Amino acid sequence: QVQLVETGGGLVQAGGSLRLSCASSTSMDIIRRMGWYRRAPGKQRELVALVTRGGDTNHAEPVKGRFTISRDNAKNTVYLQMNGLKPEDTGVYYCYANLVKEYWGQGTQVTVAS
Repeated sequence: QVQLVETGGGLVQAGGSLRLSCASSTSMDIIRRMGWYRRAPGKQRELVALVTRGGDTNHAEPVKGRFTISRDNAKNTVYLQMNGLKPEDTGVYYCYANLVKEYWGQGTQVTVAS
């Protein structure tokens, strides 16, 4: 069983920054892909960004140029640096890990005030 613990959400003004962290209970060497999804109010969950075991990254179009995903293998942690936040970035952000099975964190709230 893999546990994912997210930290770093909160309330920020539009244009501000936040950094989310997701710590895995297992080594990232066996995690195929790890990253972030989000669910905005009244919408379905959507991809934000992923990083593969090999270090390749994928950022969704709405966040390209503003958000950056990175990983620290020594700490078994993935980060999401969010700059230039917009009110439409508001939502619950979920950490995701793909091994043989998929695992999800409990989510952290990000609220961007206009």
